[in-house]
Amino acid sequence: METLILILHVLAALCVIGLVLLQHGKGADMGAAFGSGSAGSLFGSSGSANFLSRTTGILAAVFFLTSLGLTYVSSHKGRPEGVMSTHQESPVEPAKSVPVPGVPVPGAPASQPAGGDSKANEIPK
Repeated sequence: METLILILHVLAALCVIGLVLLQHGKGADMGAAFGSGSAGSLFGSSGSANFLSRTTGILAAVFFLTSLGLTYVSSHKGRPEGVMSTHQESPVEPAKSVPVPGVPVPGAPASQPAGGDSKANEIPK
């Protein structure tokens, strides 16, 4: 929807620019008397001023409305979605501990050697 409004907005802006450049200024009346007033017969007896003025006004209104539409659409956007927005992570299970012979398991009670010799577990200095 935003793209459609943006395209209509740019087209209306370009048409308004073109129509404003086609219109004669207030000082062009004297120039029309010397032969450059041929556009008056092209658009009828009222001349091009009435047709171009109306068309410019309508396109200016379209430009204004598309500006408001773009403002509304951009301000009411939700959370920006990226590439990873649809990705759902599966829960990761903790690794299982595998007992290795000769390595003590943390949190397990220390085992006593069969002979009752407690010096087997001591670290030499």
